Amino acid sequence: MKRNLIYISICITVLFTASLAIAKERKGPMTGTWDCQAHGGSQGDMTFTLFLQQNKENVDGSISSPIGGTQISSGTYKRNMLEIHLDTPQGNYTLMAKFSKGTLSGTWSSDNDKGVWEGKKHVAAGN
Repeated sequence: MKRNLIYISICITVLFTASLAIAKERKGPMTGTWDCQAHGGSQGDMTFTLFLQQNKENVDGSISSPIGGTQISSGTYKRNMLEIHLDTPQGNYTLMAKFSKGTLSGTWSSDNDKGVWEGKKHVAAGN
């Protein structure tokens, strides 16, 4: 009887661990907090933070910067390419980036301006 309980406990532990791994994998590489830097444009260089949640090819979340923050209007992640659209009172923005080796790099454009940007996933202390 004890042996059966031990086997059942081991099986439950293995299944639980596997389900956590699958759930983490489903989140996708874009899910998380990204520390970013934009270059160019009339504002000059500017830091911003992306808070992203990926569900298959769909990406949503928000952005925060020294000039304010907003929700992402729409976003996709396909073939290692991220595309984000933001509709703000300051104008409409599009961010495009390639994901490679844990970083994002690409271009941004607005109704009146454009530039380049890069981002790296934020690593919490202790990780």
